[in-house]
Amino acid sequence: MHDDAARFLSQPITAQPGSPLRVAVYSRIAEAIRNNLLQPGSMLPSETELGTDMKVSRTVVREALMLLEEDGLIRARRGVGRFVSDTLPRIGIERIRPFEEVLGGPGKQVEIKRTQVVRQPASEFAAPGVGVEPGSDVWLWESVLIRDGEPVAHLQENVSAQPVRLGKAAAAPLEIDDDGGSTLLAGLNNRFGRVLGPGECQISLSQVGPSRAKLLDLRAPDPVLVLTQYVRHANRPFYLAKCLIAARAGHLSVMQSLQS
Repeated sequence: MHDDAARFLSQPITAQPGSPLRVAVYSRIAEAIRNNLLQPGSMLPSETELGTDMKVSRTVVREALMLLEEDGLIRARRGVGRFVSDTLPRIGIERIRPFEEVLGGPGKQVEIKRTQVVRQPASEFAAPGVGVEPGSDVWLWESVLIRDGEPVAHLQENVSAQPVRLGKAAAAPLEIDDDGGSTLLAGLNNRFGRVLGPGECQISLSQVGPSRAKLLDLRAPDPVLVLTQYVRHANRPFYLAKCLIAARAGHLSVMQSLQS
């Protein structure tokens, strides 16, 4: 394991409220694999070494590694050790991720076309999703996601404009610089680290409607998949997104497992 991977894995592990520590360890190792810090085919450190680096018990590490193996991120060779899988399963909408990652993938770069950034009073729909009273100020970021030159999704993201504490930063009004090239959730992750969660994604089917049809190069009655994502922080509603996905975007993956 090279130095960058060791430094990444040894950062303090903090479980989200109500979430087992093994899930936090799973997420840290999975992120190292996805970011290529642990490269495909490479051998993982032993349970003892990982536990020492991550400052958790060997039992917690073993449980996290079992989950990683179940999800296809690592494989075990009896009598040898555990290895990063040569081919990783595609992440779907079961994880809290920016929508450019959800709709992207190998060889599929997603471009963000910003259509609006505005501070406005929260609607009856947005207010409970971001944890404020209706009429309180919220940020709205609106974008069109373009892949291979075609618009594939229309995205509206909301967060409170009220003072909030994220990560180690002191509580302050939320100001996120719009670089024009990423979604709001990606901007939050880049600025504060991946401190958000847990979340919930509701899935429904609707018609695109006349105004959004123009943005997505569709007809008003054309069907779209609607993903409504609610994300919490410090066990309070924080971020709300509604993403309308055109059929040309193709399938979305949802990882499933049997529960005992």
